[in-house]
Amino acid sequence: MHIPPGRLSHDILNRYREVSTIKIVLTGAAGFIGSNLAARLIDDGHEVIGVDNFLTGQRDNLAYLRTLSRFTFIEHDVIEPLSIAGDVDWIMHFASPASPPRYLRHPVETLRVNSEGTRHLLELARDKGAQFFLASTSEIYGNPDVHPQPESYCGYVNPIGARSCYNEAKRYAEALTTTMSRQYDIPIRIIRIFNTFGPRMDLKDGRVITNFIHQIQSGQPLTVYGDGSQTRSFQYIDDLLEGIVRLMDVPYGQPVNLGNPEEYSILEIARMTRELMGSQAPIEYRPLPEDDPRRRKPDISRARQLLGWEPRVRLRDALAHTIRYYQGQPQGQLIHGMGDL
Repeated sequence: MHIPPGRLSHDILNRYREVSTIKIVLTGAAGFIGSNLAARLIDDGHEVIGVDNFLTGQRDNLAYLRTLSRFTFIEHDVIEPLSIAGDVDWIMHFASPASPPRYLRHPVETLRVNSEGTRHLLELARDKGAQFFLASTSEIYGNPDVHPQPESYCGYVNPIGARSCYNEAKRYAEALTTTMSRQYDIPIRIIRIFNTFGPRMDLKDGRVITNFIHQIQSGQPLTVYGDGSQTRSFQYIDDLLEGIVRLMDVPYGQPVNLGNPEEYSILEIARMTRELMGSQAPIEYRPLPEDDPRRRKPDISRARQLLGWEPRVRLRDALAHTIRYYQGQPQGQLIHGMGDL
């Protein structure tokens, strides 16, 4: 079933998924996004072969997936070629350290999984006649001098700075993906993921929201770098997953931003987290890290036009839901865009 580009309704997408069960190889399946994505794809009726080497992925994230009949797992480092038996419809490459503390701890591995790993998986897609899906990042925009950032913006990146092991690796991965697509006629999708959070994140991975939750739970001060005026745009994991599955249904080979255009300062996030957790934890200011972006906000016009997609979950609602997850409290139902929980 071919669906041309354009604004797609939920009914069209749901009818497509009902008649089209697909087999997907998903790298980074033990990671935060990967494990949530695997669950969503299986819930949509598909078969998922998860791949991870546990460099940063968590084995606990696979516990639920291993109970599902349509999930199988291969422990493998994709900087080496991957062998898969039988036909495959999609290769989805979500393997990479993604938080600054993690990729700064594993800089060479980060470069290799996005270069050698991307090449091996593109070759696998070519050999299987499969489509290829690359998870890229808003980090390719660097410390932007254009705001908000559209996909046409080429970025302002320090190619030899500490963060280059991640942002330049992802830029290379995009270049390799588009080049091999042109040369070998591999159907591709590329998303640029902006800050995303929710259940199954590693509380100790050093990202903003998990950092604040972990610090409050541990009785520590909240760490804010610089004066906290730098901004980010945070989306809830369910919104990201919806954007991913919609893009799978649309034959479009250029990058697509997936993020929430609502912009908050880091200091606002710290205060909101503290309020929702009923904490009086002090805020501790530290020097701003090298090449830390001052502003980050996606232009999602392309996603709106192609996919009829935009984030539905308000930040405060998503943050409250996430906090309850890490506090081990009953989750209830997350009300999309309908006020506080």
